[in-house]
Amino acid sequence: MAVAIGSNELLKILAATPAEQNIMLTGRHGIGKSQILEKYFTEKGEKVVILFLGQMSDPGDLIGLPHIDENTGKTDFIPPYWFPTDGKPVVLFLDELNRARPEVLQTIMDLTLNRTLAGKKLPAGSRVISAVNDGEEYQLTDLDPALVSRFNIYEFRPTVEEWLLWAAKSGIDQRVIDFISENPEMLDGAAFRREDQGLEKTPDRRAWERVSNVIKQCSVDDFLKKIIAGIVGMGAAAKLFESISKHRLLSAKEILCGNFVKLKGTIEKYNTPDLATINESLFRFIEAESYEKGDIKKIAENLESYFLLMDEKDLREAQAHFTNLYTSSTYKNTVVFIMGNCGKLYNKMMEFIRSI
Repeated sequence: MAVAIGSNELLKILAATPAEQNIMLTGRHGIGKSQILEKYFTEKGEKVVILFLGQMSDPGDLIGLPHIDENTGKTDFIPPYWFPTDGKPVVLFLDELNRARPEVLQTIMDLTLNRTLAGKKLPAGSRVISAVNDGEEYQLTDLDPALVSRFNIYEFRPTVEEWLLWAAKSGIDQRVIDFISENPEMLDGAAFRREDQGLEKTPDRRAWERVSNVIKQCSVDDFLKKIIAGIVGMGAAAKLFESISKHRLLSAKEILCGNFVKLKGTIEKYNTPDLATINESLFRFIEAESYEKGDIKKIAENLESYFLLMDEKDLREAQAHFTNLYTSSTYKNTVVFIMGNCGKLYNKMMEFIRSI
């Protein structure tokens, strides 16, 4: 079994792995494998070429078409459209590797070992990364052990917290973020997954992003429920709209940018799980810098007031959760914000840690 990694660990692996070593990511569909890889290398100024091997009908789609070289009289291959001709290294991302036809997979052998296709070598420094779906629900091609041995293999299993932080930074609708925060099992549809699902729609991370794009521009009514059900399935859609219709928790923006004195009574009524959800939303809000610079002082004051309220009411479990978020490595921007703007809060947290 491959070692499981999250999004942050994947970025560290990409940075630490030499270009001559191949990487294979296994995991479910719709969890962001290609998105993260393309963003990481593009930001480094490297060209990313994504090839969907499951769509290739024969090796010619990958290595190019044969022709007679007029100078030598021998058969040569015309380089395919994606092959680099400027001498600059590329990141070759082989998506759906285990959906490829066996004859296409044979052409991958030389590519992964020697960075060569039909006698043509990729520029020095080029990388080969592949992604495969893993599970009995997929129609897959068995991979040759010799091919598998040429990859460093990792099971990509990004956490719900990583997705929620990404969602906050990417402008995903707050109603979707709140729903997943309160129902983390719904993110990848684990509650609805069955071996015989066939065409039955279940949620995944790509689907929730599509839900966000739809729900932002439509009023909440019965017809919208049908639209959403076509994206994430009837069960997930029903739970989402049940969540939207019921009394919701205060948002991070309301707490941090609003009148805390007026909100204090509402916050005091929340139980520990509710406060834990709010803790995470506060950290995500600051981490994603979802505020105007002119609001920094108010945000710092309200964040301190929030923690002091938990201290005043002796809500130690919620305080412990808040402090644990601070000491984790997930919210680096928030830690810097607290250290630079919330001296009283920092001292209170240190007192709390010493009291444990």
